[in-house]
Amino acid sequence: MPQLNPSPWFSILLFSWLVFLVIVVPKTMNHTFPNEPTPQSTQAPKTDPWSWPW
Repeated sequence: MPQLNPSPWFSILLFSWLVFLVIVVPKTMNHTFPNEPTPQSTQAPKTDPWSWPW
């Protein structure tokens, strides 16, 4: 039963993780967003009480 032989599958597993860690992860970690968020002001907004007409 060849599927029980771990030698080719283990090397495929190691090679795929090596590709993932060396190529894919740095590409995704270097991604920058085109619109950087601007810092909001720390002042609380001025709120007025509502005057209900009834």
